[in-house]
Amino acid sequence: MADSGVYDIIFRGGQLIDGTGKARVHADLAVSGERIAAIGDLGDCQAKQVIDISGKILCPGFIDVHTHDDRACIDQPQMLPKVSQGITTVIVGNCGLSLAPLAATAPLPEPLNLLGDENDFEFADFSSYIDAVNNAHPAVNVSALVGHNTLRVATMADLNQKANEQEQAAMCELLAKAMDAGAIGLSSGVFYRPGQAADAEELLSVVKVAAEKGGVYTTHLRDEYDNIIESMEEAFDTSATAKAPLIISHHKCAGVQNWGRTKDTLAFIDKVRSRQSVHLDCYPYDAGSSVLDPELVDNKIDILVTWSQAHPEMGGRYLHDIANQWQCTQQEAAERLVPGGGCYFQMHEDDVRRVLSHPASMVGSDGLPNDPHPHPRLWGTFPRVLGRYVRDLQLMSLEQAIHKMTGLSAQQYGLLCRGLLRVNMMADLVVFDADLVSDAATYENPRQQAAGIDYVCVNGQLSWQQGQQTQARAGRYIKRGDVPA
Repeated sequence: MADSGVYDIIFRGGQLIDGTGKARVHADLAVSGERIAAIGDLGDCQAKQVIDISGKILCPGFIDVHTHDDRACIDQPQMLPKVSQGITTVIVGNCGLSLAPLAATAPLPEPLNLLGDENDFEFADFSSYIDAVNNAHPAVNVSALVGHNTLRVATMADLNQKANEQEQAAMCELLAKAMDAGAIGLSSGVFYRPGQAADAEELLSVVKVAAEKGGVYTTHLRDEYDNIIESMEEAFDTSATAKAPLIISHHKCAGVQNWGRTKDTLAFIDKVRSRQSVHLDCYPYDAGSSVLDPELVDNKIDILVTWSQAHPEMGGRYLHDIANQWQCTQQEAAERLVPGGGCYFQMHEDDVRRVLSHPASMVGSDGLPNDPHPHPRLWGTFPRVLGRYVRDLQLMSLEQAIHKMTGLSAQQYGLLCRGLLRVNMMADLVVFDADLVSDAATYENPRQQAAGIDYVCVNGQLSWQQGQQTQARAGRYIKRGDVPA
């Protein structure tokens, strides 16, 4: 029971899932200002707004741990693709790609262009990026990693070489300043060309800085295809030596020849987790999305073209159809389409389920908001987990899924006041109908709002109610270890 003061909002009559993985309970929840003020039987309490959520689930707002919303949260602050699916916090700067710290004066190497063009990279220091996010008043909270590829572009004359001693020192200095300003860690993406030449020494130098500042290390592995085990070993060794908590990005075994190998990779992760901190994120789809790379065309998997600078009319069409129309090979078609983007149907559904259900996995959309024809995960990831994988396929319990989306994520990324239903925690909340929640976005029609999300509360303000976005944009940048007064 709580005192009988007047609260701002009382959510009454729902089933509360607290983000820890524990079983749901029937209770009311009250919000005052930005925080959760009371949980329990609040039948005698008053509030400015009382919302009956009988038969619905109330849980912490979802934390999207893997996004590329670095620029979207500034230029599209309504963040409709995220708010509409119950997301209240996004982690940006993944895969070695971050908007800051980099003030670009020339065209950017792929895949930094996934975040924007050179005019969008206008933040030479991390503090100015944080200020830009806060000045935009996004509808969701934002927390950022610093991308290793971004550091390389900012400090190196030749990206085809490993960093020399002076360049390593320059990267470390930029990263240290960013961490002091409020970055939550470092991400790498040595799979991509701007980072491929980086060796173990270079990676270790920057990961050590992130670790010493209390940050995490997330990595898009050097190879998610045939050499995935060796790439995992590199990540494990680097993070262990640096004493950094490791998060493997969008864990998958890509390529037809590697389907089923998640049995081995997850067993490897379990073995290493006995001696160091390792987690992973994943999305609930069997296709990835990135820049269009002719080298990844193998004539075995389907590739959906999401955009093409040379042939924008081909966005939303499959590569094999384009090749047939042009009467050429798929690789030749891809070469004519670049620069561009594509969805690669490179995973097996059994592997997707295996990774999603692993106890160390968290949920991240990995959506690309600048894509003209985006992967459906941009709009549908979290409701798809709750609808398809929890309710329909019963891959895990609702409590387990919400833990992956909230409490586990907040713990691993140091979001100390979020991710749990506890008195005095920040009131980032979502109410949904467990019987109706589902994704609507498809590969053919990806910009579709999910169903079954009833209310979303960000820092105590209703940002979404009964299928509509409100005018409230109460999000802010969350610094590492941030505990608001």
